[in-house]
Amino acid sequence: MKVKAAVLREMGLPAPYAQSTPLQIETVELAPPGPGELLVRITAAGLCHSDLSVIEGNRPRPMPMVLGHEATGIVEGLGEHVHDFAIGDAVVFSFVPSCGHCAPCAEGRAALCEPGAKANGAGTLLTGGMRWSLNGTQPYHHLGVSGFAEATVVSARSAVKIDRDLKPEIAALFGCAVMTGMGAVVNTAGVRPGQSVAVFGLGGVGLSAVLGAVAAGAYPIVAIDRVPEKLALAKALGASHTVLADGNTVEAVREATQGGAQVTVETVGHEAVLLQAYQATRRGGLTVTAGLPHPSKMFSIPAVSLVAEERTVKGSYMGSAVPQRDIPRYIALHLAGRLPVEKLLTHTLKLDEINAGFDRLARGEAVRQVVLFG
Repeated sequence: MKVKAAVLREMGLPAPYAQSTPLQIETVELAPPGPGELLVRITAAGLCHSDLSVIEGNRPRPMPMVLGHEATGIVEGLGEHVHDFAIGDAVVFSFVPSCGHCAPCAEGRAALCEPGAKANGAGTLLTGGMRWSLNGTQPYHHLGVSGFAEATVVSARSAVKIDRDLKPEIAALFGCAVMTGMGAVVNTAGVRPGQSVAVFGLGGVGLSAVLGAVAAGAYPIVAIDRVPEKLALAKALGASHTVLADGNTVEAVREATQGGAQVTVETVGHEAVLLQAYQATRRGGLTVTAGLPHPSKMFSIPAVSLVAEERTVKGSYMGSAVPQRDIPRYIALHLAGRLPVEKLLTHTLKLDEINAGFDRLARGEAVRQVVLFG
């Protein structure tokens, strides 16, 4: 079948992207689903900094690629040996397919699935197959999803069935922003009621971390960013304190938390911000990083502090989530009014407006933007 899709042919084109148009809207041929795969009509897809990192070249991927990894849609076709889904099911995608059999999967660490990581790095589906074709070339899949398209083929291991009544523009956010940010707090950090939490960076993931801290009963909750409007939104979502990022950021966080936060969460993906988060963590505390800096960047801390202060630094990929477990329960919290995810949505777009959307994201003028299809 033929579908319109946003294809990235070259990384590193200069901003503004509305002029350089790194994402080209192309008519791409999509092959039917293979064994264990689903054909899904996309209803909504979110613009994430991880997508922007690929556009900028900070997350190298094979080219050309149909971009997009935070999305939702309706199942319209089933490959052989698919038993857990039916045509008409609404699904949210997980951007790491979980094989269910490797050592990390067996330990309940689906985000670290080894075959899933290998497939994502190669730009294929979990089976190693590719389902796109364009003018004699075979575009790659983005994190097993390729959500910036009218339809896509994914491994059934990349999909989580959800309530079809949930609005698509809200449902899409659970596939990355909410799963990653909320999970960093409740899964990776295991925040308990009354613990102090500081969140560095208030994009979709950071604000979802704030929501997670609120849901976990943390106090105080300190939100840090350079954009005053995002600080105001964090306050509306339940942050008890806000700090405008400047030369006194660490001191301000330590003051608000009476000596440093027990848990800090860094979501910016910048090594200097990660260092600030570490410096703002109290003795015996935990620093969690959920951002993705350029692979060449290094993070340096006084080695002795890990022992003398019993400090911990921990990475959080995909919120240390088990998508089949976590996405439904986060959606249940949302439907119960305890997780106001809808407040993260700042813009809705058409597919041909996507480059302008990434300009807005790069300038820090949006939290979550969602492309709506049909």
